[in-house]
Amino acid sequence: MGLPRPSDSRPLGAEQQSRGGKLMFRIPLVDYEWQWGDFIQGAILCAVPLGIIPGMQAVLDIPFDVAAMMVMINNFMYLWHTHFGDPSVAGWITPGIPLYMAFMANYAFGPERVQALIALQIEVAIIFLLLGLTGGTKFIPHVPASIRASVVLGAGIASAVKIFNTTNGYIFKVPWALGISLAFSFFMLYATRSLAMKKKYAAWRWIAQFGIAPGFIIGYIVGLLTGEFAAPTLAYGLIPLPMGELFANWNLFGVGMPSGAIWISAIPMAITAYILAFGDILIVGSILDQQNQVTRLDQTAPDELVVFRPARNSIITGGRNLVEGIFMPYLGLCGPQWTGGQAIVSQRFASTSKKDFPTYWGGATSLFWGMSIFLGWSLIVTALKPALLVGFGLTLGIQVWLCGYVAMSMVTNNLERGIAAFAGTIVGLIPGKPYGLGTAVLLWLLLELSGKGVEEKSMTA
Repeated sequence: MGLPRPSDSRPLGAEQQSRGGKLMFRIPLVDYEWQWGDFIQGAILCAVPLGIIPGMQAVLDIPFDVAAMMVMINNFMYLWHTHFGDPSVAGWITPGIPLYMAFMANYAFGPERVQALIALQIEVAIIFLLLGLTGGTKFIPHVPASIRASVVLGAGIASAVKIFNTTNGYIFKVPWALGISLAFSFFMLYATRSLAMKKKYAAWRWIAQFGIAPGFIIGYIVGLLTGEFAAPTLAYGLIPLPMGELFANWNLFGVGMPSGAIWISAIPMAITAYILAFGDILIVGSILDQQNQVTRLDQTAPDELVVFRPARNSIITGGRNLVEGIFMPYLGLCGPQWTGGQAIVSQRFASTSKKDFPTYWGGATSLFWGMSIFLGWSLIVTALKPALLVGFGLTLGIQVWLCGYVAMSMVTNNLERGIAAFAGTIVGLIPGKPYGLGTAVLLWLLLELSGKGVEEKSMTA
């Protein structure tokens, strides 16, 4: 019969076991099962977090070894969420990265530029903590559907622009590698034929458990064969841990407290970062709501309730930003969720039997255990270095797809769809600015609010 599993005692449709009261602390192997598929997938997807290193080097002139160590530490901190009751697969506040870089470019290379990033990240932390601790996140479910859909759709459009813009889009830098990687991953995750193959063929079901990792591997091989990137120069052992250099030159203790002028100048960018993160909060809530309604392969009803609480997510996100802002200011900042990773875990959980995927928490945590541990190996970091654009472009592509169908599922009539399309386009084409969100609010006030309770008769013109 074998030993009982942590999920065996969970009543149908209930939350997975935890301890610590409101903290809902979960211990590996005691409160959730290990998922080797997600662990290996996380190891393979190390290329995604490593993708931020070129940006960190460009804007901060930071050594590769210091940046790689920061990436690893940042990844371990993602585990704060899933081990303290927040189901979010966390990540950066990704769409704003070009804006953060432009903000820091106003300051000279050296301590002043590092201080600018410190001020920005600590102010972002304060916003998250204030809203989380005061219950300010409770308004999120009450935001009109058209406004929420505008933000979600805009996040997808912004990601598409990063991939396909003709100036420096990723697809034009590694067209065959990224294009084939995206096509294979989309087929595996979303194709009706793929779902049928999972039920019919054990081999395909085994491959599919690794999510977008097989797509990345195929893209990596294609990139090497086509010459879109060179073969890696490998190193061995554990990655260096230059903590002394970090504390001397790249954090608050080394460069000193930012001036009052820097703190003030960072306020608009901190608000902008939260506006972008607000979209991620909406997205993760919507994904998990849909997941809770899915009938899994061997169940007649959803077998596990996964509860997302925006206040908890905001407090943990704020804590991550505060710690990093003081000890290791990080270009991507700390965001509420990583849409690509959220899609990977939720999609696999929803399309896999309870026998093979007993609890959501096993997948969400094992993914980051694998990614974080393998980021500590020089062999992995150097092997993946040539394909950073493929890994980062792949996760952005999944975000485009996911944001599109989540936004469309939020709206129920043509008026809401029109507002979402119009304002969402502005959000996506001018990311990091309040224009799109402001347009969504204005259109809602102008077109929807006055007609509240009036049945839609005809929206065709």
